[in-house]
Amino acid sequence: MASSTEYGSHTWDLLLRVDHQHEDVEKEFPLQVTGDLHVGGLMLKLVEQIKIPQDWSDYAFWWEQKKCWLLKTHWTLDKCGVQADAKLIFTTQHKMLRLRLPNMKTVRLKVSFSSMVFRAVSDICKMLNIRRSEELSLLKQSEGTLKKKKKKDKNSKEPATEDILNLCNSPVSSGLPANPGLYSKTMTPIYDPVSGSPASSTITWFSDGSSSEQNCSILALSHPTCSPETLAEMYQPRTLADKAKLNAGWLDSSRSLMEQGVLEEDQLLLRFKYYTFFDLNPKYDAVRINQIYEQARWAILLEEIDCTEEEMLIFAALQAQYHVSKLSLSSETQDSTCESEVDEVEAALSNLEVTLEGGKKSDALEDITDIPKLADNLKLVRPKKLALKAIKTYWFVFRDTSISYFKNKESAQGEPIEKLNLKGCEVVPDVNVAAKKFGIKLLIPVADGMNEVYLRCDNEDQYARWMAACVLASKGRTMADSSYQPEVQKILSFLQMKNWTMCSQTASEPENVDMKPECFVSPRYIKKFKSKQLTARILEAHQNVSQMSLVEAKLRFIQAWQSLPEFGLSYYIVRFKGSKKDDVLGVSYNRLIRIDMATGDPITTWRFSNMKQWNVNWEIRQVAIEFDQNVSIAFTCLSADCKIIHEYIGGYIFLSTRSKDHNETLDEELFHKLTGGQE
Repeated sequence: MASSTEYGSHTWDLLLRVDHQHEDVEKEFPLQVTGDLHVGGLMLKLVEQIKIPQDWSDYAFWWEQKKCWLLKTHWTLDKCGVQADAKLIFTTQHKMLRLRLPNMKTVRLKVSFSSMVFRAVSDICKMLNIRRSEELSLLKQSEGTLKKKKKKDKNSKEPATEDILNLCNSPVSSGLPANPGLYSKTMTPIYDPVSGSPASSTITWFSDGSSSEQNCSILALSHPTCSPETLAEMYQPRTLADKAKLNAGWLDSSRSLMEQGVLEEDQLLLRFKYYTFFDLNPKYDAVRINQIYEQARWAILLEEIDCTEEEMLIFAALQAQYHVSKLSLSSETQDSTCESEVDEVEAALSNLEVTLEGGKKSDALEDITDIPKLADNLKLVRPKKLALKAIKTYWFVFRDTSISYFKNKESAQGEPIEKLNLKGCEVVPDVNVAAKKFGIKLLIPVADGMNEVYLRCDNEDQYARWMAACVLASKGRTMADSSYQPEVQKILSFLQMKNWTMCSQTASEPENVDMKPECFVSPRYIKKFKSKQLTARILEAHQNVSQMSLVEAKLRFIQAWQSLPEFGLSYYIVRFKGSKKDDVLGVSYNRLIRIDMATGDPITTWRFSNMKQWNVNWEIRQVAIEFDQNVSIAFTCLSADCKIIHEYIGGYIFLSTRSKDHNETLDEELFHKLTGGQE
């Protein structure tokens, strides 16, 4: 008979695999364990058995069948649910990962595969010196976006190692604390506000090697554009369904890389996921500004966002100016720039700060009881059936967040013909400066869809004032808001850039610049114009931006990108509850838009400000949202996991709580509360 001690021991065999680099040492170790042994004790027992003198502090157990880490070392095997058939791998938590940045450069660095993606991205951004890491995330390229590339590059080899920037020796990558100088509470400037070049304190961030300055330059400065051939090989979305593929691969911020099937040396995309670029400042954000600029530039070149021919030429001119400024800057010595010139540039750049609401508060105290109003003669254009349009001039009055129009100025004291409430509407610019066309397209939510109204203004000033008022009203704000005047100035500035035909100077090619117009526009315009025609048109547009500095050209580019009607929209194919056909859902920083997949026309808009609650039925993968006035919607996502849309909504709400306090630390718990869900 067995003794009582043997009978009560309940020991069992557990086979553990160790992920180490020693070829002459076994990789599998059988251990006798009990259910009440805690994970930390199991690690100690295993290391004693391995007998390799090395630092094991970064190692942890990965449970292969359940795809999870055993990080709570005080938990017992019974509590974790580990039994004899469990396949546990003792492996490093930090592994090498390749990241494709928005500027299409690939960096190789060591990242935590056991931390939640939100924390991992924060660590990556510290390595790359990008503030506001909450705006970025990691994206796995979907199969659909890789098909074209695979066909073209069937016989091509892997990219050469010199094309990959290796940052594996940076402090955070090595598991050391980040250099506090970059995120210090005093906010010491770490970049030249004119050129965007890194200061000496930034260079120490990467490593002590001689290549550190070059590494900074690669991330903070834009480099020569790609050829049309390279552009043609890249994935270009043609339809809304194609655009939906671009957003299908966002990783879950509440789970680790390893849990989501990411392996060592895999390549992911690091991208700005949330289009709310908060507190941009050229003194501290050279890398961040450059990467936003690059993401915007590639989105326009690959036609991920639509723009008019006039707008495309502006974007081309700003890119050309950036390269002209960079060439002229490299030919001059940095020391020759006097302090007064720097102050002037800083003053100019302060007006270009790109924030969520766009603009700074005025120093003057405003009379909050006196809400400004606009009153003007405008043309009202109402689309009619059979492609006819009715155009008529009325007297319009803009007050609070509503537009009323009357037969004439004299009848403005009576009842209006119609009153349009713009809260929650879509505002789309319809402008052609050369043709003197200044239109505002309003898509106003009504019970059965969207009411379409066009307003025509007489000139740029009138358009800027009314457009700014409409944009604010759509967000539920009036012209008394401090962001109204900056919005007017932003619109006027953009119109001025478009107005190159009024310039009396003859367009001439800048000296020392090899103008390759095909590098600055999307393939559609390369096909439309001959090279000489394109060059001449870009140079015409360039006259209005030729005096801009490096950083100012990039900030203007970002600002122009933000002015596009489709800016900040991420698309998903969904099926609404009760509907028999698929629709496209556009997710933006302040609203959701239901879009007809066939025509691309908006059907309904729902503002986050009117949202009471949202939840997910994880069993049927359905997102349900409840708004004010008893409006509720529900949909299933067909082009991606519903968790991605759930995280988008929660993420944007989380970002709206930020304030301009340099001492503030991110409330990571709140982020996961809003985005995590209970699956």
